[in-house]
Amino acid sequence: MKKTLLVAAVAFSALFAGSAAMAQDDAGSLSFNIAATSNYVWRGVTQTNNGAALQGGADYSKGIFYAGTWLSNVDWGTSTSTEADFYMGVTPKVGDYGFDFGVIYYTYPGHDKADAGSIGELKAAVNHPMGKGTIGAAMYLPTESLENPYYEINASYPLTDKLSLSGAIGNYESGAYSYTDGAGATISAMGYTTENIGVTYSLTDALGLDLRWTSASRLPSTFAATLKATF
Repeated sequence: MKKTLLVAAVAFSALFAGSAAMAQDDAGSLSFNIAATSNYVWRGVTQTNNGAALQGGADYSKGIFYAGTWLSNVDWGTSTSTEADFYMGVTPKVGDYGFDFGVIYYTYPGHDKADAGSIGELKAAVNHPMGKGTIGAAMYLPTESLENPYYEINASYPLTDKLSLSGAIGNYESGAYSYTDGAGATISAMGYTTENIGVTYSLTDALGLDLRWTSASRLPSTFAATLKATF
């Protein structure tokens, strides 16, 4: 299982936001994003040894169909240094319920065979309005074994027009995980629960700042500041 450059993100978004507008017509819509984070945390576990990451991706959508790709640097103390994800799915609605059924493929270009290899997951998620906010649930199932799912419940609520609060609680029922912390100590877990809570502030229509605390049982808690631009 795998899974502050803030100035760089601002410079990049300022360079391209003016010229790379979202393309939208009968063929669908295409959008791009770039982010800088002080710590890339995935399901409660740092993927960059508590270091910074520069990330970006592209998304295509038409009707209920979507597809996209996303990249980030990683640091596991091994030869793996890059993560490239690919995903696709559909987002049907039934009444007030929104669904998301898809597949995600995590790859690590140039990884050593001793490192974690590429993995796939099936995704099933649902969300529903709750007052001004939203509540949802999701499950991710490995495509190779169809065992040891990760599932979570999540919620978000707007505090003001620009500030929103969100969080999630997730759980791996089983499956081993080993993590080497910054001091070189190895921490192992067999199944764990993770939770996160944070606020997101919209600096502009295209630029947002997220401040988030994350914890996972038997693993160190983390804090990350992420600046993300979408265009």
